[in-house]
Amino acid sequence: MPKGNPPPITPAAFQVLLALARGRAHGYGIMNFVSELTDGSVQLSPGTLYRTLSRLAVDGLVEEAPDMSEDQPHDARRRYYQLTARGWEAAAREAELIRRLAGAAAEAGLLGRQERSA
Repeated sequence: MPKGNPPPITPAAFQVLLALARGRAHGYGIMNFVSELTDGSVQLSPGTLYRTLSRLAVDGLVEEAPDMSEDQPHDARRRYYQLTARGWEAAAREAELIRRLAGAAAEAGLLGRQERSA
């Protein structure tokens, strides 16, 4: 596992970490989560998703999870992913940063308003 802090988290990486914070998931499930969360305004392409998962795995933030779905047909091509402890910590740090930024945006009048007059 890599030591030190992971590199900065991109929006796509945070979206993947957020999806996996809810529990293990396969790629299609992650893409659907992001699409639903953003009302379709963000669509992770398969290329972006799997490059992001690969980078997160190299950084020790996610890992492949065993397929434990006994009630569903087995598909050897479907890979499941889960957060590592390091991934959970990185996602929590990024979520806290976003919370602070959203608070500053609200204080500046950027949230909940259609348009600001000059």
